[in-house]
Amino acid sequence: MSLKLVIWDMDGTLVDSREVIQTAMERAFERHDLPPPAYEQTRKTVGLGLAEACAQLVPETFDLAELPHLVETYKHVFVQRRTEESFIEPLYDGALAALEARREAGWLQAIATGRARRGINAICEMHPGLADFFDTTWSADDGPGKPHPFMVDAAMDALGVEAHQAVMVGDATFDILMGRAAKVHTLGVSWGFGKPDELDAAGAHSIHHEFDSLNTELSGLALGSDP
Repeated sequence: MSLKLVIWDMDGTLVDSREVIQTAMERAFERHDLPPPAYEQTRKTVGLGLAEACAQLVPETFDLAELPHLVETYKHVFVQRRTEESFIEPLYDGALAALEARREAGWLQAIATGRARRGINAICEMHPGLADFFDTTWSADDGPGKPHPFMVDAAMDALGVEAHQAVMVGDATFDILMGRAAKVHTLGVSWGFGKPDELDAAGAHSIHHEFDSLNTELSGLALGSDP
């Protein structure tokens, strides 16, 4: 049986992290007396490494020597937000069913996320059983971040899969650009941070607006042809 691998982005694809990311970014910037970025600005950086994302959001007058302090503040307030009683970071409706469908079909599954390793662990602890779906996981701590192809290449290498046997699923342009750089098939989803026209411009082979259609395409995808 030919190997098939689906590489999932996490934030905005499987996990609805829009509120916690925006809230943490606003609080971090305010603590440094910086104008907090609007959501429209923040969403365009999701998927990048944290330092790179913050660097894109600070004013031009910001002293980049202070960037590490801003990054540490973001990490602190992010963790703080997750301990608040009102905190919710749910999986999208249909995410678990999609993971289960790929497992039942005999697919390998991986994560490639801009989160730190502890961020992956936190989500998996919040949703018991989630970690069992993934054969390998790759984070911003492991090497070059998106849109560099490192995480996709690493996932394929770890599982003995070639590019024509893999597909990248993500909601951000950086996911699509990463997948294209690794020469794998790329599927965009519109329920997260990226907009359909942005995903299309980044080179997504197709774009889905619900998990049902995504599952249908994955089930019928003829992996083995050139992406």
